[in-house]
Amino acid sequence: MSRADARTTATEDRTLVWDGCLNVRDLGGLPTTTGARTTRRAIARADNLDRLTAEGWDALLDHGVRTVVDLRNIEEYKPLLPLPGDVELIRVPLDELAGPAWWQTYGHLDGTPLALRPYLDHCPRAAAELIATIAGARPGGLVVHCGAGRDRTGLAALLLLALAEVEPAEIVADYLLSAPNVRPLYGMLGLPDQYRRIDAVLAEAGTTAEAAVHATLAGLDPVARLSAAGVSAADLTAVRGRLLAP
Repeated sequence: MSRADARTTATEDRTLVWDGCLNVRDLGGLPTTTGARTTRRAIARADNLDRLTAEGWDALLDHGVRTVVDLRNIEEYKPLLPLPGDVELIRVPLDELAGPAWWQTYGHLDGTPLALRPYLDHCPRAAAELIATIAGARPGGLVVHCGAGRDRTGLAALLLLALAEVEPAEIVADYLLSAPNVRPLYGMLGLPDQYRRIDAVLAEAGTTAEAAVHATLAGLDPVARLSAAGVSAADLTAVRGRLLAP
C-alpha cells in the first residue's frame, strides 16, 4: 500500500459521523516522528456543535467525549438543543483573545492558512490558555470546535499535533481535509463561497494552502513557545499524555 493510500484509509477511519455536523474527525491514529501513534478517542476536532441533533449528541457521547472546548466568541453560541448533563463546556475564544492589534494587522488573512503562523507568533497567551485548558480537562474524551471546524479548530489541531510530534506531512494533510467538508456548508446556508476569497489571498501571496501549512510548521517548537508563554511542564506533559497515552 502506498503512503497516499495508507493516508486515505487512515482518514476514513478517523472520520466521525455526528448528525448535524459536517467536519468531524478523531485526532488519533496519526504517526509521530518517534514511531508512536496518537491515541484514538482522546481528542476530536469538529465544526459547529450547535447544529447537533439528538442523534448527533448520542454519537458524541458514544465516542467518549465528556468535555467540549468551544473556540468561538460567546455571541456565536446558539445551540439547537441543551448541552447533555454529563458534558462540560469550556470556552477559549481564540478570536477575542487575539486582540484588536492582531486583527488590525492580520485580519485580512483570517480564514486562510496564512493566518496560522502570525497567530502563533503574536498571540502566545491565547495558545497557552488553550493548552492549559485541555491539560486541566476532566478525564474522558475531548472535542475542540469552532464554526466551520477549519480556522480556529485548524489552529488548535495543528498546535496539539505538533506538540505530540506528529509527522508534519500528516498535520498538513489533516488541515487540508476540512476544505471538501466545509465548502458545501456555504451553499446550504445560502452564503458566498469563502474559498474564492481564500484562494485569491493564497494566489496573491504566491503560495498554496499546503505550502502555507508546511511553512507554519517549519521551525515551530511548540514546547519552547508554550513554556515561554507560561504553560507549566506538568500541563505540557498532561496534554501530550492525552494524545500519546499507551
